[in-house]
Amino acid sequence: MRGVYIHIPFCKSICSYCDFCKFLYSPSWAGEYLKALEREIKEKYDNDEIKSIYIGGGTPSCLSKEEILNLFKIIKIFKINSKCEITFELNVDDISINLLEILKENGINRISIGIQSFNDINLKFMNRKHNKKEIKEKIKLAKNYFNNINVDFMFALPIENYSMFLSDLHEFINLNVPHLSTYSLIIEDNTILSYKKIEPIKEELDYRMYKKICKSLNRKGYVHYEISNFAKPGYESVHNLNYWNNDEYYGFGLGAHGYISELRYENTRALNDYLEGNYRLKEFIISKREDMENEIILGLRKINGINIKDFFDKFKINIQDEFNITSLIKKGYLELEDNFLKIKEDKIYIMNEILNKILDKGEQNE
Repeated sequence: MRGVYIHIPFCKSICSYCDFCKFLYSPSWAGEYLKALEREIKEKYDNDEIKSIYIGGGTPSCLSKEEILNLFKIIKIFKINSKCEITFELNVDDISINLLEILKENGINRISIGIQSFNDINLKFMNRKHNKKEIKEKIKLAKNYFNNINVDFMFALPIENYSMFLSDLHEFINLNVPHLSTYSLIIEDNTILSYKKIEPIKEELDYRMYKKICKSLNRKGYVHYEISNFAKPGYESVHNLNYWNNDEYYGFGLGAHGYISELRYENTRALNDYLEGNYRLKEFIISKREDMENEIILGLRKINGINIKDFFDKFKINIQDEFNITSLIKKGYLELEDNFLKIKEDKIYIMNEILNKILDKGEQNE
């Protein structure tokens, strides 16, 4: 079974850090976009069974009631497995009884809420429109309708000191939701922050914050199952694990990416092209070597790592024979335990450096 990602590119306002494909919401554009989305799905979907659907953006919750109901009609095109996880992203200020009831009545069983911070200074820096009081009220309301709730927590902002961070972490823990996604701020190109030439926080402070998050959430019963994600047992994201397991998924909508039958693709970010039916920007068949590299890059994001027996069953190659594994185990970057290859806990924060070493055949025989 495959996963499905659906991108809704509209927002009521543009966050300062966001580099995703997005536009300010317009009812006329939204209506035309949903028509094009339906056409793309009907054209590209293989009529196979689906195990997860993630509706992201942008801000899906900024759509009108009629547009959201239209979106759910489109989703009925899919053959949905009875245990399918269906996630809908929301902004805090969009949450209402009416919206939550619509989501619940139309099969949504998981919601993801973009909180980012409780601190008014941080929220203003990120151009977020909610406040602490509203967050607490809306989360309490959401819990009346959904058990499976994720919240996003962004830390390591350039204006943030350690005391501000600790206060934020405390507030997120007190929400007592079953899933947290934590993100250290990266200043991406073509964002408001990059145009303002904002400098990132010092790496040492960033790492200190990350380690504190890991330690604090572990104490509260959260499983650190992926480098940025923490869940109470049984609430790990099915959809995101599909990515990290290098399994296949459809991407529909502007700027969406997909991976189907050895084909990886990226959709256009140009709205006019998309509305005219020119959905794809890039398509390429990946080689066996590229697929193995993706398996490593994605799989080592998981705290439990890669099952080397499954790797062999899939590719008929021993991972240690093809990649720079043995020397990195000796050097203390990786460890092999019960058939699982993983990055050592104290080295997770330099994952990108380790991945570069793994894929560098020049170090193979060191």
